Amino acid sequence: MSAAQGSLRKVVDQGLPTIINKPAYPASTTRSVSQLVIIVERKEDWAAYFPSEDLLTAQEYLEQSHGESGKRTQVINLCRSYKYLGHGYYCSLLAEARGHKVIPSVRTISELTRKALYGLALDDLDKTLDKALLNHPYGDTEGFTLSLYFGKTDLEPLQELSRQLFETFPCPILLVEFRKNNGWHIEGVKSGALHKLREDQEHQFADSLGSFSRKIWRLPRSRRLVRYDLAILHDPQEELPPSNAKALQSFIRVGKGLGIDVELIERKDYARLAEYDALLIRETTSVDNHTYRFAKKAESEGLVVMDDPASILRCTNKVYLTDLLKSHQLGMPLTEILYKDRPEELAQVAERLGFPLVLKIPDGCFSRGVIKVENQQALLEATAELFERSVLLLAQEFFYTEYDWRIGVLNRKPIFACQYFMSKGHWQIYNHKAKGLDINGECRTMAIHEAPRAVVELAVKTANLIGDGLYGVDLKQSGDKVVVIEVNDNPNMDAGIEDAYLQDDLYSLILEEFIRRLELKRCGQAW
Repeated sequence: MSAAQGSLRKVVDQGLPTIINKPAYPASTTRSVSQLVIIVERKEDWAAYFPSEDLLTAQEYLEQSHGESGKRTQVINLCRSYKYLGHGYYCSLLAEARGHKVIPSVRTISELTRKALYGLALDDLDKTLDKALLNHPYGDTEGFTLSLYFGKTDLEPLQELSRQLFETFPCPILLVEFRKNNGWHIEGVKSGALHKLREDQEHQFADSLGSFSRKIWRLPRSRRLVRYDLAILHDPQEELPPSNAKALQSFIRVGKGLGIDVELIERKDYARLAEYDALLIRETTSVDNHTYRFAKKAESEGLVVMDDPASILRCTNKVYLTDLLKSHQLGMPLTEILYKDRPEELAQVAERLGFPLVLKIPDGCFSRGVIKVENQQALLEATAELFERSVLLLAQEFFYTEYDWRIGVLNRKPIFACQYFMSKGHWQIYNHKAKGLDINGECRTMAIHEAPRAVVELAVKTANLIGDGLYGVDLKQSGDKVVVIEVNDNPNMDAGIEDAYLQDDLYSLILEEFIRRLELKRCGQAW
């Protein structure tokens, strides 16, 4: 039986170690397009485990042809060493060249070779150590080394940290060295070797491999073959998500009709990205949280991803957008950049922009970090508050309208037009101090051709400066004057609002764009 069809477990039967293979689901339901390859440097390295038809030596894998056309292949590289230009290194290198999903990747191998490369990734993880080890026996030692198998450990307080380490450095076996010096720190991370495991560690490794294998070859939703697998990253607990639950279900339902298997994933599914062909992010993006890491990893794994990392970087910072619009002489409200270390300029900014004016932190979203000030005293108080969060702020002339335009742009073409009215009794679309339904104003969605031509044209021109992804361009119009407020890399698409005119066709347009890019990628062409 294939390891892709079941879970490997090591058990002790009457004192003798034995390997059993327990089916996770009937073989008839497995995907015919899926293949798992486990690579070992020598066959004896696998002697403690149940024989598997998925097992190859490094030499066999290097010498084999590319395999059957259409096979989606996951490679688990368990070579004794990943040193540069060694067997393990070449197996991962050729796996990537053959279009196989491999763990560890060449990138991970390279990052684990020098602390200078991986040290920055450990800084945030150090912060969770003291709390995790506070009441644990290891907390009384000066240091210890922890072995992780596919991100799992038997040390429960460090399980969450282990998962994060595996997400950062996807490698079958990781050896993590912890040291105590004015608090706990991760001293180093390196790859481990299968043939060096003790018998008790072999049990843990087999269980972890079985669990990881089941995640890769999950039970499909139906027996029919699908063209592609699309993951949608979302957060069920998010207060103001970019897509409501009904819209997410529409993506799944419409995708099924187009031959796309759409699955909702969450932050905890980071290690599973290699399963999919494409990623659609439906969670509020930020450069300093996991959404950006998901986009980066998806891009590095060869997935088609919206939003791509470059779009997230460009759209989530209003300073970048301000400079971009100015350099291309596109309409925008009068805007100035304020610097924390130049307080003397605050006295003159109101003279140039007038009161009231609007202050913004560069990476705010959903109207957060945006304050309207009516006089100089309010300006000083607001800047003091916002400068605690950013050394740069934007000051912008107040441009009130009853509603904002939102033009959805996909691959350089407009796809929907909405009017977002201001929240009741408020000057913004979102009023975060309001309660219940009054937090945001009413919305009206229409056909693109019903929106003013000047609004649509400026939106498309602006979005095209960002890239060819999926964007929501916010604009204001007063008479003949049209200005850009911001570009959203992760525009709202809620059932009953943005899809009110196109309905299912809105979801089809987005999914068909994924298909187009995936087909071009399959042919080796750029989109």
